[in-house]
Amino acid sequence: MSNILKKLMYNSVKMTIRLGPVALLTVLLSLALIPQAEPPTAYRVGPKDVLVIDVYGVDSLRNLEVTVSEVGKITLPLLGEVAVDGLTKSEVEQKLVGLLSESTLRNPHLTVLIKNYQSKVVYLIGAVQKPGVYPLLSRQTLLETIVEAGGPATNAGKEIIVVRKQDGGEGTSLRLSLDDLMYNVDARFDIPLQPNDIINIPADREVVIYVLGAVKSPGALAVKLSSIPSLLKAITKAGGFSDRANQGDVRIRRTDAQGVEKEIKVNAREILRGKKKDVPLEPEDVIIVGESIF
Repeated sequence: MSNILKKLMYNSVKMTIRLGPVALLTVLLSLALIPQAEPPTAYRVGPKDVLVIDVYGVDSLRNLEVTVSEVGKITLPLLGEVAVDGLTKSEVEQKLVGLLSESTLRNPHLTVLIKNYQSKVVYLIGAVQKPGVYPLLSRQTLLETIVEAGGPATNAGKEIIVVRKQDGGEGTSLRLSLDDLMYNVDARFDIPLQPNDIINIPADREVVIYVLGAVKSPGALAVKLSSIPSLLKAITKAGGFSDRANQGDVRIRRTDAQGVEKEIKVNAREILRGKKKDVPLEPEDVIIVGESIF
């Protein structure tokens, strides 16, 4: 309830205390008839949305299902074409009441139901509790939509990917931290959404890193995709360097998406001394630690 309405009610009640219960009842009934503003996040109708119009006492307008045209109009008996693009459900109701009142009906009573949201939706996929298609309310944000879908699933990774189509059909991808959005509640990551955005929270999965050569426990390391270790951490998980390891001769063999293999040479000794940064790894990387000749 707005502050203006609260003040009006307070002053009216003070006045009616002197006038008696009948006058008080009259004031309260009047206040109940004051229209309340819709929330700013109310859905606004657009092309391809399906509405159900129900006008009491008019057979041709009882439970009538209509689809909003590409130009944002619906066609109704008695009224013909009516522009509804950009209106909320309540605004459509008010407009139809006004138009019907100007025709042959007196005090028409009607309801409007949005049966199918098609014009302004977002798609939520991946590791969420309730993936699906969600109506996009005005000024709706990424966090609000994920919360509406029940939040991330237990197997969610640590990344959110928002795919957005640009004019001309080209798409862009925006990668955001799930932890920063959901748990740190960092407003910088709570971006406003646009119609037809695709929100993907990839599920965390197990991947393999291979550590071979002069380490104490060579073999395959099973790790989570969201927690792939760096080079030195992977070597540590493999028991660390053996006594015969040549820390200056470490190679990473990596195969890209096209199947092309490349080799990255790393001097781990310089990383240990703080002269170079540790190397991030990727799934299926093969680490080979060379042996010292002496």
